[in-house]
Amino acid sequence: MEKLSMAATIFCAVVLAALAAAGGEAAVVEHTFVVHEMNQTHLCNTTKIYVVNGQLPGPTIHVTDGDTVVVHVVNRLPHGLTIHWHGVRQIRSCWSDGAGFVTECPIPPGGKHMYRFNVTGQVGTLWWHAHVTCLRATVAGAFIIRPKGGRYPFPTPAKDVPIIIGEWWQLDLVELDKRMHDGNFADNPLSATINGKLGDLKNCSGKPEESFVLDVVRGETYLLRIVNTALFSEYYFKVAGHTFTVVGADGYYLTPYKTDMVTVAPGEAIDVLMAADAPPAHYHMVALANQPPEPDPQIPGFDSRGLVRYAGSSHNNNGLPVSTPLMPSQHNTMPSYYFHNNLTGLAHPDRHRVPMDVEERLYFTLGLGSICRNGTKTCQRRRSRETIVVATMNNVSFRHPTNTSLLERYYDGRTSGLYTEDLPDHPPHPYNYTDRALIPPGPLEEALEPMFKATKLRRFRYNTSVEIIFQSTALLQSDSNPMHLHGYDFFVLAMGIGNYNPKTDPEKFNYHNPQLRNTVQVPRTGWAAVRFVTDNPGMWYLHCHFEFHIIMGMATAFIVENGPTPETSLPPPPPEFKRCGSNGLTQP
Repeated sequence: MEKLSMAATIFCAVVLAALAAAGGEAAVVEHTFVVHEMNQTHLCNTTKIYVVNGQLPGPTIHVTDGDTVVVHVVNRLPHGLTIHWHGVRQIRSCWSDGAGFVTECPIPPGGKHMYRFNVTGQVGTLWWHAHVTCLRATVAGAFIIRPKGGRYPFPTPAKDVPIIIGEWWQLDLVELDKRMHDGNFADNPLSATINGKLGDLKNCSGKPEESFVLDVVRGETYLLRIVNTALFSEYYFKVAGHTFTVVGADGYYLTPYKTDMVTVAPGEAIDVLMAADAPPAHYHMVALANQPPEPDPQIPGFDSRGLVRYAGSSHNNNGLPVSTPLMPSQHNTMPSYYFHNNLTGLAHPDRHRVPMDVEERLYFTLGLGSICRNGTKTCQRRRSRETIVVATMNNVSFRHPTNTSLLERYYDGRTSGLYTEDLPDHPPHPYNYTDRALIPPGPLEEALEPMFKATKLRRFRYNTSVEIIFQSTALLQSDSNPMHLHGYDFFVLAMGIGNYNPKTDPEKFNYHNPQLRNTVQVPRTGWAAVRFVTDNPGMWYLHCHFEFHIIMGMATAFIVENGPTPETSLPPPPPEFKRCGSNGLTQP
């Protein structure tokens, strides 16, 4: 009976979306997500994983600009979870953002919850994922927003195809989360995946793993919607014998940019056109994880391989080897910097104007540090067993609530003892943030390593223009940092390598046609400058999208106050919102 109900729900959603596209009217798109456990066997091992409706990746949600989305989530896991609609602006619907312990308490085992929100003013690819523990490694899927009337600023593709890049973990994801909370990030996935497939580069006892196959017709153009759902790594993506035209990212159009390789960081969604203009044959696609070189901590190389297969080509590719793209070194992170720095927005000056008069300027350093175990004030540093490695913003490692919601308590005015609103504007102790001697074995890191944990937020008045300079550091490691802000898109004005120079680097800012993004890839030992206006009241999570960074504390939340009118204020919780006590969690 439940299967029939779910099928009917999906059928109704498809019909309503089709009618809306034809008639130009907004629709209500409704889905049911049943989250449950199931087993999958890869590399000679059977692993328990967590999925939605038996699918890996999870179901794709298709909507049109202006639609209302309703998703009924049924939690059949033995763990609580929330679902976050990554990149959806959630205008005046912060209650549906789905950030665990920030905007809501998790849906308890056996519980149900309904998310309802509107999608307006965004077009392209976003995604959804679990936002409690590491479950987003498998509880995730694409969220596709089509333009009204099907009008693109480029030739309409023959087909659009989600390309979900992820990772295969043999370790239970809940156990992985516990280990990361203890400062342990020595665990690694076994493989990269493309649309849930490990690819034929991996095998067990001589039997290759299954590959994702994209069937194409020569002469047609395909819109690839590339999303990185991985917990650990940024990925390079190529298809042998083909080039791409990048046309969008994070739900907005970009100035068309031609390239033979796409770089996609965790949290990012990149839209590219691929013309099937090669001789009919088989061609490999490859997703390769990059990582900093030594002396950074090293992890195994991860990649996955799929297949582009032309109609009319023989089953065995005429006995010829299948072309494989030439990939960069996994330790060369500069292609990521050049890719992201070359993207610009498709200018819409009537709708999207960069705020020129900045009222709040923030400078956030991003890096690692340590705290002493057992609450002691002094301990041996340099990754000794007496310390826990933490991730930080301006020397603060965010202490996540564990039994209440920041938004609920803020709305009720019961915040005493839960958080403070004094996250520093600037790092408390300036130093040479990108000095490679800060990476162990150092020895300069020891004096800078001590950090502290606290729940420190920032509050902004409604309609305030904000500039943030994100500065990646080399403290304990020199990784990049994909920073994601809930509830907002920001203009990426510029990025650079090295330490940000407030006197000379603003001369590089692009005020004409910057990218409008919800996730910015702050380069390894580099910086990125973003601006936005606080026009969406609520409680909005800001965090790095590397899972080990967010769990270890590279996060905060922005409080945006109500505006002067009901239309510029956060409404009360909707009827379907379940307060923390009703979710089976006790409140302090």
